[in-house]
Amino acid sequence: MSGFIKEFEEFAIKGNAVDLAVGVIIGAAFGKIVDSVIKDIFMPIISLISGGLDFSNWFIVLGKVPDNFSGPMTYAALTEAGVPLFAYGNFVTIVINFIILALIVFIMVRRINHLKQRNQNETSSENLPPPEEVALLRDIRDALQKR
Repeated sequence: MSGFIKEFEEFAIKGNAVDLAVGVIIGAAFGKIVDSVIKDIFMPIISLISGGLDFSNWFIVLGKVPDNFSGPMTYAALTEAGVPLFAYGNFVTIVINFIILALIVFIMVRRINHLKQRNQNETSSENLPPPEEVALLRDIRDALQKR
C-alpha cells in the first residue's frame, strides 16, 4: 500500500499534474466568462439581427401538457411543469457558443504561438556563434593586441 501512496505522491507532485489542475481551474473560470459574453452580448445581437428570435424557445412538445397548466408556452415554464420537450433551440444556442468559444481559443493559441516563435527567434539569434569572418577578425585583433 505504501508503494501505491508513494507512486501517487510522485504523480501529484509532477509539473504536468499541477499544470493540468491549474488549466482546469482557469478553464472553468474562462468558460463562465465566455458563457456570459455569449449570453449577454452576442446572443442579443444575433437576436436583434435575426428579428428578435429567441433560440431558447425553439422546441417541440413531445408529451401532453397537463390540463391544469396555465402558464406561458415557454421552454422554462413547460420544463418546470414536467412536459417532455425536444429543445433544438437550446442545441442551436450551444452550437453557437461552441463556435464562438472555439474561435476565441483559436485566436488566443495563435497569438501565444506567434509570441513564442518571436521569443525563440530572438533568443536563438543571441546564442548563435558569430560568422566565420567575424571570428577571424577577432582572432587577428586579439593577436595584434598581444604584440
